[in-house]
Amino acid sequence: MKKNMSSADSIIRLILSVILIALYFTNVLTGIPGILLLIVSGILILTSIVRFCPLYTLFKISTCSVKKA
Repeated sequence: MKKNMSSADSIIRLILSVILIALYFTNVLTGIPGILLLIVSGILILTSIVRFCPLYTLFKISTCSVKKA
């Protein structure tokens, strides 16, 4: 797996997932939408840890800086 996310992208995903989790556990997001957003936040955490996004691969996007040889 080749990394395709920059550290800024990873930090933004982590912050967004923490916000979603906090909204769920403070009962701002409830029911099915709350559970779905909780699952999305788990996916965001996972992709930010491994710094690889499968959707970026499909759309041929990379926010990771290219290292010059």
